This record gives sequence, C-alpha cells and structure tokens, in this order.
Amino acid sequence: METNSLLAPLFFVVICLFFGAILKSVLKKTNFPYTVGLFALGILLGLLDRFGVLQTAGILKPAVDFAGNMDPDLILYIFLPLLIFDGAYELDLHVFRKSLLNSTLLAGPGMVISMFLIGALIMGLAYFVPECSGWNWSYALMFGALISATDPVAVVALLKELGTSKRFSTLVDAESMLNDGTGIVLFMIFFGVYSATGGTEMSPILNFLLVVFGGVLLGWVTARFTIWFLDKVGGDESVQNSVIIVSSYITFILAQSFLDVSGVIALVAFGLTITYIGRPRLKPEVNRFMGQFWELMAYMANTLIFIIVGIVIALKVDLTWSSFLLLIAVYIGVNIARMLMIAVLYPFMKKAGYGLTMRESFILGWGGLRGALGLTLALMVSYTLAIPEDIRRQILLFTGGIVTLTLCVNATTMRWFLQKLGLTKVPSAKMLLDYSIKKQIADSTEKYLDKLKKREALEMSNWTLVEKFMPEQEQAPDVSILTRDVLADVRLRVLKKEKTACWSLYNEGIISNVSLRILVNALDEQYDRDGHMSLSQRKWIFKYYRQPLLIRRLKQISVVKNWWDRFSHEWVINGYDLGRGFIITQKEALKLVEEFEQSEVLSTAEKQALGQLRSEIQENINHIGEVLNSLSQEFPISYRCGVTRKAIRMLLANEKRAVNQFVKDGLLSEQEAKVLDDDLDERYDGLTTYRINQLLS
Repeated sequence: METNSLLAPLFFVVICLFFGAILKSVLKKTNFPYTVGLFALGILLGLLDRFGVLQTAGILKPAVDFAGNMDPDLILYIFLPLLIFDGAYELDLHVFRKSLLNSTLLAGPGMVISMFLIGALIMGLAYFVPECSGWNWSYALMFGALISATDPVAVVALLKELGTSKRFSTLVDAESMLNDGTGIVLFMIFFGVYSATGGTEMSPILNFLLVVFGGVLLGWVTARFTIWFLDKVGGDESVQNSVIIVSSYITFILAQSFLDVSGVIALVAFGLTITYIGRPRLKPEVNRFMGQFWELMAYMANTLIFIIVGIVIALKVDLTWSSFLLLIAVYIGVNIARMLMIAVLYPFMKKAGYGLTMRESFILGWGGLRGALGLTLALMVSYTLAIPEDIRRQILLFTGGIVTLTLCVNATTMRWFLQKLGLTKVPSAKMLLDYSIKKQIADSTEKYLDKLKKREALEMSNWTLVEKFMPEQEQAPDVSILTRDVLADVRLRVLKKEKTACWSLYNEGIISNVSLRILVNALDEQYDRDGHMSLSQRKWIFKYYRQPLLIRRLKQISVVKNWWDRFSHEWVINGYDLGRGFIITQKEALKLVEEFEQSEVLSTAEKQALGQLRSEIQENINHIGEVLNSLSQEFPISYRCGVTRKAIRMLLANEKRAVNQFVKDGLLSEQEAKVLDDDLDERYDGLTTYRINQLLS
C-alpha cells in the first residue's frame, strides 16, 4: 500500500495523458470542446471514487485520491507557469498593446463592479433564503472577488479550440490574465482577516498597484536577464529551453512567495518580453523547438489540470436538491452581473483600441469561464477554520458549481453563440479567394496525375483507385462581392506573405533582428486597417534615411565627430539592411498578386483592379531604391560595410543549411553537426565585433 502511495502521482499522470489522448481523438471530428471533455472525465473519476467503486481498483484509487486532495497552492505552482507563459508567448504583442486599455478596464474597474454586484446578490439571497442567513457583507464580497475573476487557463484553452479572431481572443485572453492580480488583491482584503497570516495594513489601492506593477516589473527584469544569459552562454535548443522554463518558474515563485506580487501578471510580462525582444535574437532552430515544446507542455498541463479540477469538485462538493436550486440562482446571477458590468463599461470600450461591437460584448459576457483559479481560492477558504462552517461549505459549493456550469454550459454553447451572432461568418471576398487557391491546388494535382500516368514504371497502377484520392472538387461560391472587398482581402494576404518572407529573410541571414522587428511592426500597423490602407503607406519607416545630408553635417561638429562617425556607420548599415529586406518582401508580394491575376475565378474587372496593388508595391520598390541610392552616394564606405556584413551573414547561413542537409542525408551525426554549429555561432557572434575598417580590409 505504501508503494502504491508513492507511485500514485506518477500513475495519475500516465492515466490522464492516456485517456486524454483517446478523448482528443474521439472529439477531433466533433464541436465538443476537448477541455470540457477532460473536466467531465475528472468528474466521473471523482464520483466513482466518492461512491466506493474504486475500492478494488488497485493503484487507481490512491491516484485519484492524490489528485482530489492536492494542495491548492501546488496546482498553481505546477501548472500556471507553463500555461500562462505559453499563452503570453503566443500573444501578438502588437494586438495586445491595442487591446490593453479594454483589458485593463475589465480587469480593474470591471472586477470591482462585478464584486459588488455579486456581493449584493448574495446578501439578497441571505435576506430571503434561510440557508444563507449566516452571510454578511465581508463574506459576500470575498466570494464576489474570487468568483469574478475569469480563469486564464480555461479561457485560453477554449479560445484556442474555437479559433476566434486574433483581436477578440487577445482581448478575452488578456482580461483573464490581468484580472488575476485584481481578483487576488480584492479577495485578500476580506480573506486576510480570517487567514493565519492576517491581513495587510497597506491601503487597498496601494496594495493593488504594488501587486500589478510589481508583477510587471519583475517579469520584465527576469526576462531581460534571461535573454542576456542566453546571449552569453548560447547552447543548443534543449539548454536554451531549459533556461526559459527555469526562469518562468523562478519568476512565478519570486512573485507569489517572496515579493507578494501577482505571479500571473509577472508571467505575462515575462512571456511578452521574451517574445518581443528574445525571439528575434534566438536562433531559428531554437524558436522552432520552443514553439513545438511549449505546445506539448501546454497540452499536457491542460489535460492534467482540467481532470484535477473535475475530481476535486466531485470529491469536495456536497449537493442536495435545495442547494442545487440555490446554485442555479447564483449561477444566473453571476452571469447577469458580468453582463451588467460589461454594459457599464461598453461606452468606453467601444471606442478604445480596436473597439468593441455589441455582438462581441455578448460573447465577452458569456465567455467569462471560471476554473482552477477560483476553485483554488475557494479551497483556501474551506481550510480556514476562522470562517463559519456553513459559509465555507456554501462558498465551495457555489464556486465548484459555477466552475462546472460555466465549463459545461457556457463553454459548450460558445461556438453556437459565435455562429448565431455572425462572428464566425467568412466574408464573401475571402470565400472567393480561398476557393481560387483550392482550385489551383486541385488543378496542380490533376496535372501531376497526368504525368504519373505517362510513367512506364507506374503503368500497372489501378488508376481508378488512385483517382479516388484526388482532392474533392468544390463548387464556386455563389456570392456577390465589391471590388474594394477583393482588394482589401488580397492586401491582407499580401501582408501575411510579407511577414512570412521577413522571418525567412531573418532565418537565412539576409536581414538583422533590428530590421526584422521594424518590418514586422510596420506590417502589424497596416494589418490593423483590415486591408483598406494602401500598401505604399509604409514608406514612413525610412523617414530617418531621407535626409543623409543632415547626418553628414552633424559629423562635421568636432566635439561629437568620433561619436557621430560610429553612429552614422551603424545608421547606414541598418538602413541598407532594412531597405534590401523591404525590397525583397515587395518582390514576393508582387508574385502573390500575379498569382491572383492568373486566377480563373476572379472576373476581368477584379483582375484589372489588382493592378492598383501592383502599382502600390512598385511605388514602395521605387522609393526604397531611391533611398538606398542616396545612402550609397553620400556614405559609400559605410554602405559598402553594410553590403559586406550582409554577404557574411548569407555565407554563414548557407553553410548552416549545408550542415543541416548533411544531417538529413545521414552524412553527419548530430554530435558532429553540433561541433560545426558551435563554430558557426562563434563566427556569427564575432561579426558584430568587427569595426568598419576590419570589414573593409
């Protein structure tokens, strides 16, 4: 039995991942959310254990007992660093900045409004329902604080499955992450009076500012230190990912256990800083490895935590018919309170950042899922003997019930609501262009099939059977579209193409990480206009290179000549690097426009309209050509240095590709390739230490 107890945690993890894999496979072709299925599985395991069915199940019972009696803090410390960092790492920083004001409104004033509304609801029930007569305003507001915070784990997991628009999903995602700090501060104002540690003497407002901004500062500092450390020590993908994992846990532990600031907000700041500053400075293979690794870790953590939450609720919550009716009333009231809170903030939110439509506000209200975070706080209350037993029991009942109902009702109906409100409706222009791309793929496959039929080695093939594996021919969508909508959609596709090209250029050593960041930021700004802004309205990124004579005159000032010499050299090198990268992306964009011009789906008028996009792109190329020509004439030495540095980067990148190809062909082992990669890294790092005269000698 003692051996079973030792093996129980490991067995529990194995069982969860095994059944999670089966469940994901079963639900793959359905619209039922995977996370809700995991939660239902946890409820089932907990109920089987509660009613004694697992008594003869061997090690399965201690495994389920381990999950059901897990310390609530342990749940946060094990899973939150993985899930929150993964969510923050995948956030689009540009979209996050635009959504920050609305997210802050929801996580700040919105939390306070919701807390008081739910507190008033509970006190209303206490007045009319005898079972709730023991409640007072302190207990009611404490419950309002813990239940108002939407759970980042549950929300992030659901939005990934539903595939909502990046702008809206970022808003919901950011709110669920940011309101953790507010929720914990508000909760501790009331809970601290009854806990063993006692309350804080600091004012609530000052405490809130410390928790939130202290978390932001801590996350930024640890991320910058991590990036600096990775730059110094380097290492392969495994080493660098290990450093980032350790740093994320250190950030969370420092925040929660030592500095008393928000661990979730610290992790969000940590993840965003790593994404924005660290990702362009890491090697391409490290970024690829990180994407795959964190996706796997987030999947495993989600699988475990939703099953654990289900087991805890099944084992800990006592439900009777009267308490069930009371729970339904509280659940309805909590949803109404969230809707009212959003209604109060809507006049401000509809004008801030990307704005908020009326339809999106309904989804925002209905999508306020509760999960492990609220349940953890409720478990903390249930273990606090200073609070009356009936209050502890009801707080756990209400929290567990609302977690269950929001996951089983709100989450499962979210897709239906999105469809009914038209938030998943595909624009007509996009439908037409998507069909055009699919038709090109089908035509290409058909031509390849004709070539296969002419091969002598394949003449015995059953071509009737082979043809069954051809892509299914789709009907052209019967839609009426405006030319401007076609142009807008093609512009968006061009911008996506350019962003992919930017990363390819960086990975191949053609542009630097500085140029990559500038180009991607400019693309993000254009993408915000939904394709209705001319592609030529990005020439502003070269505004600092339009007047090279100003730099030349400043260099003539003797006092600052040496400093300006160095500055102007780097200024020209960066300008050349940025300009050449921009021209290459524009040429890739032209190829995409040409592909659409050759499409059989678009009408003649629509194809002629695409000529406008061609002229916008050509205008960019001409303008940047003039800027580069001006730089080469005014600063020939620095310009030559920029060309030289680019040639060296491309040479090293080509050698890197050759090493990778030899590994794929089996001509080099991983260890042999590692030695060559380390030598390449040393030479690449040494490139930045070369002075101008060394590059030109």
